[in-house]
Order: sequence, then structure tokens, then C-alpha cells
Amino acid sequence: MSRVAIFCAGRGSYTERALRSLPPDHPFVARAEELRAELDLQSLVSIDHAPKFDPKLHLAPANVSPLIWLVTMMDAAGASKLHDVVCVGGNSMGWYTALAVAGALGFDDGFRLVQEMAILQQDSASESGGGQVIYPLVDDEWRPDALKRAAVEAAIASSNGAAFHSIDLGGYAVLAGTEAGITHLLGTLPSLKLGSTTYPFRLMQHGPYHTPLCASVAAAARERLASLEFHRPSMTLIDGRGVRHTPWSASPQELRGYTLGAQIVEPYDFTSSVRVALREHAPEHIVLPGPGNSLGGVCGQVLIAEGWAGIRSRTEFVAAHERDSGIVLSMRR
Repeated sequence: MSRVAIFCAGRGSYTERALRSLPPDHPFVARAEELRAELDLQSLVSIDHAPKFDPKLHLAPANVSPLIWLVTMMDAAGASKLHDVVCVGGNSMGWYTALAVAGALGFDDGFRLVQEMAILQQDSASESGGGQVIYPLVDDEWRPDALKRAAVEAAIASSNGAAFHSIDLGGYAVLAGTEAGITHLLGTLPSLKLGSTTYPFRLMQHGPYHTPLCASVAAAARERLASLEFHRPSMTLIDGRGVRHTPWSASPQELRGYTLGAQIVEPYDFTSSVRVALREHAPEHIVLPGPGNSLGGVCGQVLIAEGWAGIRSRTEFVAAHERDSGIVLSMRR
């Protein structure tokens, strides 16, 4: 069995191609449907099996977060049977999934966490506005670009406290802010193209996650989710600061405090999570459960920044990926 690190996807991973990912007879899906019914929420299977993709329905936080959580949970369970999982992490919302994959939360509590957080964040965004913007920090060969990073820092510094770092996402900066902050970022960051995509752009139906603007969400989460039972994980967890929580040393109280506190209101450093996995655990592969494969290129960009196995560019990453039967293994397309 190969030694792998599993990284769970965040909110941007469920797209039209992910439709019909949930088998109604799967035990995970059946239990999630019962938990949704208790909250008087629409069936996830009916949403996932809709005849066509509707962004207002499928990307609403209260729907898309549990959809992603379920698909990732099913894929991660399959990966655990095929590989020796040495550590688990996630991007943003993927941290909630990682907690359940690693056994720090049971299935029901893991689902409750992701569902309640999605509802709280959706309600907060509708009341106060704000959102997220994404901008690249690399060139066409995925090598770090100091000028792009400087442009990001300048845009935040000139926002009068209305814009913040949100997620360090490999070769991208995810920024967040109030509505005024988002307008400032979109108007201040130099327009550029990376591949076929023009940046900066606003992420659809994303709130100002991982910033002080979510302080009220964190407070409400601590109240609503006080009964969650956190445990020591059965495998090492790497959080959004790059901190390791091992089966031998993890504190359930610390996991609770981070998950319902700093993780909500402070920047999430996914880049550091991957870097720590590479340096501390030296996995043979990085495995990315579905839906989609939104973290494939991001993980490749971290490998390039690290010079992992001598890889220094996108061209070299693609060549090594093909030669080594996949350094980064996406379970879905």
C-alpha cells in the first residue's frame, strides 16, 4: 500500500459535472438525508439529482457544503481502504470534512458541523454582505511571482481595513472583505490572465470567510455546536495553520477551540498544510477526494514552490506526474 496524504476539497469544488454524485442507497447518504429531514431541509439527493445545474440551488451554502462533505467522505473512505493514509487536511470548509475523515468527529457530529456552519455563514452573508476575490500569485509555469504578491499586499493595505487575507491557496491568494472592500480589490488589483482565466474575480456565493468579519458566526457556532463531541483523531490532522494534531498528542479541547474560533476568523493557510504534510510525512502521493479536482493544480503549485523531487515548473510537474503514475491523485474529474 502506498503512503498518501488526503486533502479534502472546499466550497468551490461542486460544479455541474458533480451532479448525480450521491447514490441514494449509500449508508452515508441515507443517514445524511435523515439528519437533513430533522432540520426540515430539502433532500440532498433531490438537489444532487436535479435535471440541470442551478447555481442558486446548488451553490447556496446550506446545500453545497453538505453535498461536498458527503462526496468527500465517501471518496476518503474508499481511499483509506486502498492506501496507508499518513495524514489528512483540507481547504477551508474541507477542514470540517478532515475532522470526520480522521475520526476527530463522528459522522453525525461531522455532518452537524458542516450543515450548521453553512447555515450560519449563509445567514450572516445575507445580512451583512461581503465576499471573496481570487488572484494568482504565480506565472504561467506556476512559479511564485513576487510582483503579483506585492500587488495583493498593496491592495489590502490601501483598503482602509475593508479587505483581508482569507486563504493562502497554493498559487492563489483568496482575499475577502466587506462590499466596499470587494469593490476596492476588484478595482485596485491589476487585471491579468493566467491560462484562459482573467483575474481578479469574485467567487460566487462566498462570504468573507476566515476574517474578523465572521466573528458573529464564530460566536453563534460556539453556542449552537456546544454539544459536538471532539475526540483524538485516529490519524494525523493538519489544520489551516500547518499545526499537526496526532493520535498521540491531539487535544479534543484544542480541536474544538480552533474549529469554532481561529479557523473561522483568521486566514486559512492551505499552502502550509500541504507543505507540512510533505516535509513531515513524505507521502508517495497526495490523494484528492471529490467532488471535482479543484485542488489538483493548487497542490502542484505547492510542490513547485517546495522544489519537491526537483520539480520547479508546471512543465516539470506534468512530466513527473505522468512518469510517476500521478504524484497528485484526483479521485474525480
